[in-house]
Amino acid sequence: MLDQTHIDAIADELIVADRDRTTVPLLTARNPGMTVDDAYAVQRVWAERRQDAGARLVGRKIGLTSKVMQVATGITEPDYGVILDDMVFESGSVIDFDRFSNVRIEVELAFVLGAPLTGPSTTIFDVLRATDYVVPALEVLNSHIELEGRTIVDTISDNAAMGAMVIGGRPVKADDVDLRWVGALLSRNETIEESGVAGAVLGHPAMGVAWLANKLAQHDQSLGAGEIVLAGSFTRPMWVERGDTVHADYRDLGSIACRFE
Repeated sequence: MLDQTHIDAIADELIVADRDRTTVPLLTARNPGMTVDDAYAVQRVWAERRQDAGARLVGRKIGLTSKVMQVATGITEPDYGVILDDMVFESGSVIDFDRFSNVRIEVELAFVLGAPLTGPSTTIFDVLRATDYVVPALEVLNSHIELEGRTIVDTISDNAAMGAMVIGGRPVKADDVDLRWVGALLSRNETIEESGVAGAVLGHPAMGVAWLANKLAQHDQSLGAGEIVLAGSFTRPMWVERGDTVHADYRDLGSIACRFE
């Protein structure tokens, strides 16, 4: 376990990397005894630093909930990070490519809560009852730690690689559609590169939200009414370069588009 001084120093290093759009060497290579609890402690300090500077917490993201993402990263357990207000974009936005160290896109569903969720015994049924609506979303991954050789500890410390999100399409009530079978086609510059269905997230995307509520309880936290929860990707991450246009077609739930300039 790391002491608080060390945790603060790592969080400050990641704040600087975010500001300068750079990456730092693997935390686990430099701190071989670092644990998952240490990583969440770093993330919490990082989030507090951002909020002290004026950012506002609006939700949480869940990562690595689907097999395809676990295979893509070599990490075999889910993680979570925070969503701040300056990370949220509407469909159709032109996004500054230079605000990120690197850019990859994932296809997800966002749950917007109408009631709080508190673990440790939250079930999928609790999630569905507490959800105001579900809406298509894209997650923009932004890693401040070098990608090769990352572990779950590195990823968690780096706010689970959360860079931004783009929200759009048609909001639906959780019981209006079978969320397992919500599918999407992800395109870059009019070429389809990825596709998937939301059931790839733990069998049902609401299971990811239940996992999150129960995991947060281990850290004396919970989900509040009005929060956005990105439930996890059901496609592999797609690399994006400056000038690329991204489009995700969710069929009956509409579509999302953005461009990186």
